[in-house]
Amino acid sequence: MNLEKVVFGFFVLLAATLNFGFFIGDISDPTLHSPWELYAAVVVNLIATVLKFGDRTQIGAVHLATSLVADLQLMAATVVYVYAEHVSSAGLDAHATSSYVSLSGGALLANMVSLVLLVVETVSFQRR
Repeated sequence: MNLEKVVFGFFVLLAATLNFGFFIGDISDPTLHSPWELYAAVVVNLIATVLKFGDRTQIGAVHLATSLVADLQLMAATVVYVYAEHVSSAGLDAHATSSYVSLSGGALLANMVSLVLLVVETVSFQRR
């Protein structure tokens, strides 16, 4: 068993599940979308991105691209959340909530693509 592949797969899957846990629920209800889960998703996605830098294959490049997209979307969602919560006079209303949850949905899609790539790569791996 390759420990590096286990750690890589763990963080890719954890990033997707944290993102899914944050995304699921009524898109306009801020009580269903914990900011701590958003922050955890950002941190784990950043760790997964760092782990993807070493792979020099074509599929590794696509893995990195999906991770960078997820990072960008989650950071944008965090910025929208922080602005709505701490700067905006309207506060954390349904519009702001739907904006940052929608951004996390884009990151979720990128994470799902990364998971599909991981499964395809694993299934096509041949022992030598």
